[in-house]
Amino acid sequence: MEQESLRINRFLSAAGVCSRREADRLIESGRVFVNGHVAEKGMQILPTDEVVFDKKVLKKKEERTLLLFNKPAGIVCTEEKREKDNIIDYINYPSRIFTIGRLDKESRGLILLTDDGSIVNDIMKGSRKHEKEYHVKVDKPLTQGFIKKMEDGVYLPELSVTTRKCRVKRTGEMSFDITLTQGLNRQIRRMCEALSYRVTDLMRFRIMNLFVDDIREGSFRRITEEEERELFKELYNADQNSK
Repeated sequence: MEQESLRINRFLSAAGVCSRREADRLIESGRVFVNGHVAEKGMQILPTDEVVFDKKVLKKKEERTLLLFNKPAGIVCTEEKREKDNIIDYINYPSRIFTIGRLDKESRGLILLTDDGSIVNDIMKGSRKHEKEYHVKVDKPLTQGFIKKMEDGVYLPELSVTTRKCRVKRTGEMSFDITLTQGLNRQIRRMCEALSYRVTDLMRFRIMNLFVDDIREGSFRRITEEEERELFKELYNADQNSK
């Protein structure tokens, strides 16, 4: 059976990189390769062809699974089957997927899962400074000094590192929203503990352009075409800016 070909700009759009019109500009700039050769505007490609954009092998969106999951507290972000509360068994998705990053067991909120390992580093790499936003509740009233120290960076002796500057917005007497551009292990809890506060509830509600708002806790949904296009646009722009 003859394989169905696809115009290169349609493929780039289907892969979530950009619109077809923007794809033509990327091709003309020499950033797209097909089977090791510089792509040409208007060329046709086959499903067996390897398409690379900025050194990343691309997949059409229908070939990639990317899920937004609203994780409840108590679920562990691991594929380890011996962990009875592991996230993979909880979701019970029909094909193999894995998490992009983590949320600790006590925390809840947005986490991404995929079957495409090529995008994991793009989202997780700290040098790209992708934003993640959290609702946080603590065990005693906030002070202006606490907020300023959180924003300026907190030294974490157990990790021998000072956290990157961030944005903090007070939302109540004992609650705040925080926007981070790094993902140290249990970072928000450690920052609060270093300033003599204890986190009583932590919920991530945003990763880059993706929000958990419309997803019931314990449920998931596939990324929309618009969300995926915006996500990959941000990823590739960040990649260019970091060069």
